[in-house]
Amino acid sequence: MYWIAIVALMPPLLAGLIVARRGPLRTRPLAIQFISTMVAIVFVLIALAMQQPSYIDLAMTLTLLGLPGTLAYTFYMERWM
Repeated sequence: MYWIAIVALMPPLLAGLIVARRGPLRTRPLAIQFISTMVAIVFVLIALAMQQPSYIDLAMTLTLLGLPGTLAYTFYMERWM
């Protein structure tokens, strides 16, 4: 059941990757934050599907580092925005 949810989350994740790669500069930080959230959700679903609760630590780490990473990207790209 969890694998179906993981596969269902792949098209929005792919759309976010396309926007982050080719979208306007002003929408790229939002797309990166969206991708970070979607990947964290996928990691949690993988942990539940494989019955390995220790994998949830990876999702928690990604969640904690996602926003500072997006802010660092925005700070770096600020000169072109």
